[in-house]
Amino acid sequence: MKKFFILFVLAVTLIGVTEAEAAKIRLGVTSGPHEEIAEVVRKIAGERGLEIEIVTFTDFVLPNAALADKEIDVNAFQHLPYLQNAVKDRGYKIVPVANTVLLPMAAYSRRIESLSGLKDGATVTIPNDPSNGGRALLLAAAQGLIELDPASGILPSVTDITKNDRKLKFIELDAAQIPRALEDTDVAVINTNYAIEAGLAPTRDSLFIESKDSPYVCIIAVREEDRDRPEFKTLIESYHNDEVRKFVDERFKGSLVAGW
Repeated sequence: MKKFFILFVLAVTLIGVTEAEAAKIRLGVTSGPHEEIAEVVRKIAGERGLEIEIVTFTDFVLPNAALADKEIDVNAFQHLPYLQNAVKDRGYKIVPVANTVLLPMAAYSRRIESLSGLKDGATVTIPNDPSNGGRALLLAAAQGLIELDPASGILPSVTDITKNDRKLKFIELDAAQIPRALEDTDVAVINTNYAIEAGLAPTRDSLFIESKDSPYVCIIAVREEDRDRPEFKTLIESYHNDEVRKFVDERFKGSLVAGW
């Protein structure tokens, strides 16, 4: 009887360990706004019994690679077109499970104060990855600076420019490096997370900014095989929370918009 009791206690202990492990996840984010939001989410999730370890990356490439390699359980940093392009190029089995926030892309300049001061032949620096580079070109086209081949959809490249009367010179650079190049270009189109890190406020400092009905809302992404894990339901509920929405509104003052 004593032996049976010991075995029972061991079994209960093992079940408890398994449940504890199941209630922990590693969340990959990029530094800046996504990391700040994740800290708020971590607090809310903790109150719901989910422990989150935040893993911070400094570029856009590593979070999906880390997720595919099972170094993290989930990431929250990218918009859907970026994920779709990564899946196409790398063959990742990664899927979106929920929206987070929209970081409107914007254009900045140290050389001109408005588009009326933009000279023919000016340089425009844009991200060199297909999704964010295409997004920047669409933003330029929305301002009437260029025209694009409609067949290119939401992933145009510089080769899809069909009209460039201003003879603008598009320079492609790693997205994280563009704020540092702001002094060396006429216009720089910068992702909001990197703009904020550089002390730029999109709604205050930009020449022009993406509209709030943009399709580039950021997402929570997981491995396809894990999409039904119950921890992710708790994670999503923790993101889609009034406390997070209030934090986004008050901390970023319109530079970020809740996407749920």
